[in-house]
Amino acid sequence: MLRKIREKLRSYQTRFSFGSSAALITNLGLITGLDSTANAKFSIITSILIIAIADNISDSFGIHIYQESEHIGRREVWFSTATNFLARLFVSLVFVFLIALLPIGLAVVCSLMFGLFLLAFISYLIAKDEKASPFLMIGEHIGIALAVILLSEFVGKWLLTVFRM
Repeated sequence: MLRKIREKLRSYQTRFSFGSSAALITNLGLITGLDSTANAKFSIITSILIIAIADNISDSFGIHIYQESEHIGRREVWFSTATNFLARLFVSLVFVFLIALLPIGLAVVCSLMFGLFLLAFISYLIAKDEKASPFLMIGEHIGIALAVILLSEFVGKWLLTVFRM
């Protein structure tokens, strides 16, 4: 009985981890990449909402198709699809909330802190579950996120200089 409960919780954690980590990294990249644009709040919120809809549905559909091709049960496929969609949507809406309510500079800092903290927490849970070093896993995942953030910020600022005449 306890084993079944543990397996069920692991299944929920896996779905939440996949959807939320994808949303975290995508949104942090968007926020840092668009931070310097004119009307940054509008640009960031609009981009996050478009990504929260279009990319989220596309990603959830991709998971759905993949799991069907793996002959996973129909109910499980739909549950995974919905869980991924809702996890990504929730994370995206938290970022929208932060950007909308705070001054843009503070919103970017708070978004980065929230996103990196949540990613570290998810990484910690995965490491504990796999009996791996939490520090190594957190470092690896935060390193990947930081690479995306820095590259996005660089591209955003580079494009601003290229298209400002």
